[in-house]
Amino acid sequence: MASFESVRGYLQSLVSPLQYLANTPKQLITWASTNLTTRQELLIENQQYRLNELNFHEEAMQLEILKQENERLRSLLASPLRSEIKKMVAEVISVDSDPYSHQIVINRGAGDGVYEGQPVLDALGIAGQILHVGQASSRVILITDISHAVPVRVQRNGLRLLASGSGQIDKLIHNFVPQSADIKIGDLLVSSGLGGKYPEGYPVAKVSFVSNDESREFVRVFSAPVAKIDRLRYLLLLSEKEPQSIFAPKTREKPSSTNVKVETKAAN
Repeated sequence: MASFESVRGYLQSLVSPLQYLANTPKQLITWASTNLTTRQELLIENQQYRLNELNFHEEAMQLEILKQENERLRSLLASPLRSEIKKMVAEVISVDSDPYSHQIVINRGAGDGVYEGQPVLDALGIAGQILHVGQASSRVILITDISHAVPVRVQRNGLRLLASGSGQIDKLIHNFVPQSADIKIGDLLVSSGLGGKYPEGYPVAKVSFVSNDESREFVRVFSAPVAKIDRLRYLLLLSEKEPQSIFAPKTREKPSSTNVKVETKAAN
């Protein structure tokens, strides 16, 4: 019996390596399957994390955009206005592609009480006036347009000038300024109220260049608009009339005969 046990132990010792070798392929397959499954799960999880990261970044950008728009609206609504002047917010929906024509289109029209010649401001100063009125949108001519001019005065001393558009977004021209005029670089030019288009006292431009050539009859004077002409998004429309609402919804009511006439004029 003892000899049989020793023989069996000896045989077991011989078989054990064979059993190990026989189980090795199965173990390798199990290990490979487990690792491949784990790697595939990690790849899927990694891809999902990347998608989530993109979504978070996009949401962060949306929040930043909303924050910037809210800041612009707050700046507009907080701009100083005389108590008798009413204001209405409008948004730019189109910019004229002609480089020689500085005009934009806003999302306010006759249905909102907009009228031709109505002054338009951004958060810093005068930007232009309503040129043509449609039922739901209007065209604005900017102060830098070559066909536009604004009566202004030097805030420091009351000197009256005319600010004409140069066709460049960063320059206004002041013609026929006498050599004796008291005007300096940095002087703030505000609307004079002459002509009745713009209310008096609103910022228009700052003097950026004054020539010193005494051989000329008139001084060459240029100024830079205070309004951000190349970055307009939200605008204020000023009126002594009461608008429907600052954020009045568009109505589908049948236009009155007055509005029909305005539409015809704008189309021409």
